[in-house]
Amino acid sequence: MSSNKTFKDKVMAVLKNQLFIPLAALLILVLFNLIADPSFFKIAYKANSDGFMVFSGYLITILDNASELVILAIGMTLVTAASGGQDISVGAVIAIAGSVVLRVLCGTDPRPETLQAPIIVAFLVCCVVSMAFGAFNGILVSYFKIQPMVATLILFTAGRSIAAWINHNNLPIISEPSFGWFGNYIPHIPFPTPIFIAIVFIIITMLVLKYTNIGLYTQSVGINANSSRLNGINPQMIKFLTYVIMGLCVAIAGFIKVCRISTINYSVVAKDIEMDAILAVALGGNALSGGKFNMWASILGAFVIQFLTTTLFKFDVASEALPAYKAIVVIILVVLSAPIVRQKMSELSKKLTSKKAAAVEAK
Repeated sequence: MSSNKTFKDKVMAVLKNQLFIPLAALLILVLFNLIADPSFFKIAYKANSDGFMVFSGYLITILDNASELVILAIGMTLVTAASGGQDISVGAVIAIAGSVVLRVLCGTDPRPETLQAPIIVAFLVCCVVSMAFGAFNGILVSYFKIQPMVATLILFTAGRSIAAWINHNNLPIISEPSFGWFGNYIPHIPFPTPIFIAIVFIIITMLVLKYTNIGLYTQSVGINANSSRLNGINPQMIKFLTYVIMGLCVAIAGFIKVCRISTINYSVVAKDIEMDAILAVALGGNALSGGKFNMWASILGAFVIQFLTTTLFKFDVASEALPAYKAIVVIILVVLSAPIVRQKMSELSKKLTSKKAAAVEAK
């Protein structure tokens, strides 16, 4: 009886684990694709358009396209945990970041024969500008105490116009092949470069969270800002810092976006990506009201969102209907991952277990 109870306790522990819902969602998507079309998991090794041998397939596409979303989910997790709100300006600021990169590299000529500056300089300028816009959002939220969605609505509305203004409404095109390496494949490297960028960023993030107190302070401020202040933590500074970090995440994602196509479309680039980033955080079981977070759960949530998107495209779901299909599935998953739902399920399971135990004792 005690061993049976121990097994039940282990099962309950698994069900209560924050990673359970995103892992279960991923498993469901894997099983669905295995049944519907096993070729979904086929990986080919063949020459790309440049003549280099690379790996390709839906799984590679998922890992590749999820790179920006994973990076954004990391920033969104910190912003959500500290401020109890979300940054909805992400897509628009990505457009600004990408526009800045092209402006630095092209100068005044939208079709330059040679780059006007080193790529690393364009990337660093892009980071500074994006972090400045993140700081703008952070000041509104932390010091002026404006609700995060309202504060970030400013750049959500104006960001793409600012991006177009930076390049005088032109659509610059970079012809230098090395620029495209950061968004596609580096010669003789068989995996897309964004995958490596995302891995490096994840490693740096985990090291920062492990060896600094930023994760602890962020959760403390999100749980109770007043208590944090009494313990010597500056809540305004922590909230401000998370938005600056969000700006850095946006800069990296924006750089990857423009490197993929060597140009930009201000109205389309990263459209609705902020919603996917928020959903990744929620799907990871992190409370959107702030407080404790699990970064690995958010990262896994980002991969689940991209897996779902790729699956829908694979089965020829119209792009106009894609958000509706995605919303239905994600709503179910997010509701199931909500703390109150999981608490009710746990209570129900305990009641059923106690009734069964009482029935066995009665016999």
